[in-house]
Amino acid sequence: MTTSLLQPPLLTRLLAAERILIAGAGGGFDVYAGLPLALALRAAGREVHLANLSFSNLYGLGLDVWQAPDLARITPDTRSADAYFPERSLARWLREHQQPDTVWAFPSTGVQPLRDAYRALVELFDIDAILLVDGGTDILLRGDEAGLGTPEEDMASLAAVAGLTDVPTRLVACLGFGIDAHHGVNHALVLENLAALHRDGGYLGAFSLPADAPEAAHYLDAVAHAREECPEHPSIVHGSVAAALRGEFGDVRFTERTGNSALFINPLMTLYFGVTVEALAARNLYLDRLEHTVLMRQIATAIAAFQDSLPRQRPPRAYPH
Repeated sequence: MTTSLLQPPLLTRLLAAERILIAGAGGGFDVYAGLPLALALRAAGREVHLANLSFSNLYGLGLDVWQAPDLARITPDTRSADAYFPERSLARWLREHQQPDTVWAFPSTGVQPLRDAYRALVELFDIDAILLVDGGTDILLRGDEAGLGTPEEDMASLAAVAGLTDVPTRLVACLGFGIDAHHGVNHALVLENLAALHRDGGYLGAFSLPADAPEAAHYLDAVAHAREECPEHPSIVHGSVAAALRGEFGDVRFTERTGNSALFINPLMTLYFGVTVEALAARNLYLDRLEHTVLMRQIATAIAAFQDSLPRQRPPRAYPH
């Protein structure tokens, strides 16, 4: 595919598709990382569907929401006793802004049922591109780093989509560089991994979410709306990105959830980093161990066993400048 200096390769590939699924890889509010891209692609005439690996109690929902096993159709009117429900919050925001307002949700499962749920969505809408979005960058870790962040959900999503070889375009975009330091991720190692993906031909570059773009304004509004819907559990990731988009810097306080941690809000948090699913999966050192999992706890056990088997881990590295 021909690329141009005038357009990031990630967007070139997405614009070549017609029906795109943008899915939050790591659970929680991850799907919000894909909202600016979804809005821009819809404005460019593409059909875009949104999905998320959910932390909410989906199995407590009514039978009418289930399109297929482990695939729930969440709308603004979906009834749930769970106050923490990012998918419904996003659906409500979408309706308020006259956007298609279904957000598909996957329960927290192992790779096999999650892949089946993705496949059901692919077949339902004849999807020709999947974009996994990660709030933060821990999906880029290969497994031998000293700190992996919170990898279980990200790796379930990556492994599930890596197996959907019939989908022509499968990509990953990360928004929020540096935020995962809160969970022990060393970002010098993230950059080392991106360099390795670059050598493999799987790195699709980086680009900023422009602060004055309409998509950025909508993103800020959606993040604020989500906080109003769930004030007891605001997103640290998107609170950080939103602060960076507003031009704030350093130890910015926007939630008590960060405790006494010193934050470093900065412009790098507004960058999207893009890679291909194929290259990222090939670089991961333990993804094959997750292939036959059906439960999320099996993924956690497999990752822990892999790390225990390593003779050494890659130690954290400091930035040289």
